[in-house]
Amino acid sequence: MKDLKTGFSDRITAQQEAKKALLAKFKPKAAAPDPEFEKLAEKRAAEKEAQRQQHELAKAELRREKAEKEAARLAAELAAQEEIDASKRADRKARKQLTKEEQKAKRDARYAARKARR
Repeated sequence: MKDLKTGFSDRITAQQEAKKALLAKFKPKAAAPDPEFEKLAEKRAAEKEAQRQQHELAKAELRREKAEKEAARLAAELAAQEEIDASKRADRKARKQLTKEEQKAKRDARYAARKARR
């Protein structure tokens, strides 16, 4: 049987060993490399690349839609400007025609007055 008479130093060393054993449980153990780590890394990289390409496609689609909207807006603006220009030209032609008719009427009136004086 064990000697039950232990001294102070024996108890202290036993306490220290027990404390070391308790602390050893909490220490991190040496990590064994996961054999699937490389495969998982490649899989994550592939997923990330696919997501990046999808994002790029979405951005390209947005840019294309924006360009189409801008082109449609410019076309509408150009058509409106051409319509305004056409109406201005028509007004100008009508005014010119009116002034030509007025000038002809004045000329005819002078001619008629001259004929009447004779």
